[in-house]
Amino acid sequence: MPKDINSYTHPLNHNQVNELRGILEQENYEFKSRDYAIFSAKKDKLNVTVYEKGPKVLVQGKGTKDFIQFTLEPKVLGFAKLGYEEELYPKMFEPHFGIDESGKGDFFGPLVIAGAYTDKTLTRSLIDAGVTDSKKISDLKIQKLSKIIKEAPGIEYDVILINPSKYNELYKSIGNLNKLLAWGHAKCIENLCAKKPHCQRALSDQFAKSSVLESSLGPMGKNIILEQRTKAEEDVAVATASILARNHFVEWMDAASKEYNIEIPKGASMKVKEAGNFLVKAHGVGILSKIAKLHFKTAQNWL
Repeated sequence: MPKDINSYTHPLNHNQVNELRGILEQENYEFKSRDYAIFSAKKDKLNVTVYEKGPKVLVQGKGTKDFIQFTLEPKVLGFAKLGYEEELYPKMFEPHFGIDESGKGDFFGPLVIAGAYTDKTLTRSLIDAGVTDSKKISDLKIQKLSKIIKEAPGIEYDVILINPSKYNELYKSIGNLNKLLAWGHAKCIENLCAKKPHCQRALSDQFAKSSVLESSLGPMGKNIILEQRTKAEEDVAVATASILARNHFVEWMDAASKEYNIEIPKGASMKVKEAGNFLVKAHGVGILSKIAKLHFKTAQNWL
């Protein structure tokens, strides 16, 4: 059974959102408005917020574990998972590497690939710390979790940050994003193998045929069992890697924003084009190769 936890998030469907609201109303929770939330409710020191994006529920504060085990899981989600992860997902607790990346869909910024080694003890402690897929949590929480991960006893991790200049050079040479990802994933696995040579398995998200990644592995990685699957971020090792990758991506973006005196936007929204116009006007079109991925169609606005 996990120790006390004070933060938990889980996706909901719209029927579950309504069920949860009804339960909280019956239990006399105090409702309040919150930005980007369908509703937010509080009772004593426990906060329950359902966000529009997803939708997903975020449970925080004293009593989080009891609320999950006795209210959220049995009455809303219809299953009991918290505290039973080892029985439900035994492979997740076996020693293995998890690999994930951040930045591949962002016009500005680097591509960051990270890997982490976990075993039974580490997996349990990371679950208790609130480690989950980085796409489900805020960048502020990712920053806090990244520090916890790096300080976790027994952790081994590796981060490969490919800045835009190097990324554009590699992409021009390789000519394919999946092959570039495979190169980065393979390099990360090789580095982890050097740190944990007895680890026999690596898991990553499915982004290409397994042969693409296997062909990129060096001598040490050739001996490892390589698994790729969709939604690999549900695995704690992969989630750990996703948090490390996202945190390094955000740190690079923050530093670049300060250097160029403009908030450089993530993703590929209209704000990206506005920022590009400002940067090209202020620094010339050559700036793009230093801060952006030039094979994106967005780059054609200026090239």
